[in-house]
Amino acid sequence: MKPGMRFGLSEVQKRDVWSRWKAGQTLHEIGRDYDKPHNSIRAVLLPRGGIPPIARRRSRLALALAEREDISRGIASGSSIREIARCLGHAASTVSREVVRHGGRPVYRAHDADQQAWNAALRPKRCLLAMNRKLRDVVASKLILDWSPEQISGWLKTQYPDDESMRVSHETIYRSLFIQARGVLKKELMDHLRSKRRMRRSRHASASGQSRGQIVDAISIRERPAEVEDRAIPGHWEGDLLSGEKNSYIATLVERHSRFLMLIKVPSKETGAVLLP
Repeated sequence: MKPGMRFGLSEVQKRDVWSRWKAGQTLHEIGRDYDKPHNSIRAVLLPRGGIPPIARRRSRLALALAEREDISRGIASGSSIREIARCLGHAASTVSREVVRHGGRPVYRAHDADQQAWNAALRPKRCLLAMNRKLRDVVASKLILDWSPEQISGWLKTQYPDDESMRVSHETIYRSLFIQARGVLKKELMDHLRSKRRMRRSRHASASGQSRGQIVDAISIRERPAEVEDRAIPGHWEGDLLSGEKNSYIATLVERHSRFLMLIKVPSKETGAVLLP
């Protein structure tokens, strides 16, 4: 076992893993960067089905740490709750509840109060399908029939044009399937999706910002000269790569004028192995 392999990832590293996954890196690529097996990276992503968690943000109505420090200093100086509230621009009741909630004047500490408030805000919000049983049952019945979430979302708009409560986005359906901690749709319904993956990934995600499978800086086949298109002039070759069982690969070269074909077995699909010297 390599040094550090037995230890898990820190919270900072896990956030970076999510960032890399969202950018399009594979499990193996991320694992190599952290000197971890790809299964360790998968263990971080799988509980949420590959869907990145939403970054937490403080409510604009919540007290900030700096305001709590002002409250703490006001208490230490003997100021009344009304005086502290007036300096902060808040209602006296807001400051009073803040102080009472975190132990009262004798024990109030800004940092501890701020951390307790942040932890208390971790109340999970119930998703739309969890709150609407009729909508949930309809979605499940369509998934069993192998309908895609996109089809279900579009069908609901036409079937219930005047009922806003019977609307759900395809993204919400995917999240309810892939994030099993929500406990809304049964895990078995995932088997009815056309993609059998257990982790979702955007079809446009890639580390380079382009879609998977797209050749970087590629020239479109539509831009090839006319003499190539009509096969009138000899000397134009067309190449392709065929993949078979057990990681076997054959490169093909076709001379467009004579249709002469060459088949070349190559050791892998990597660029260096396929390109002719």
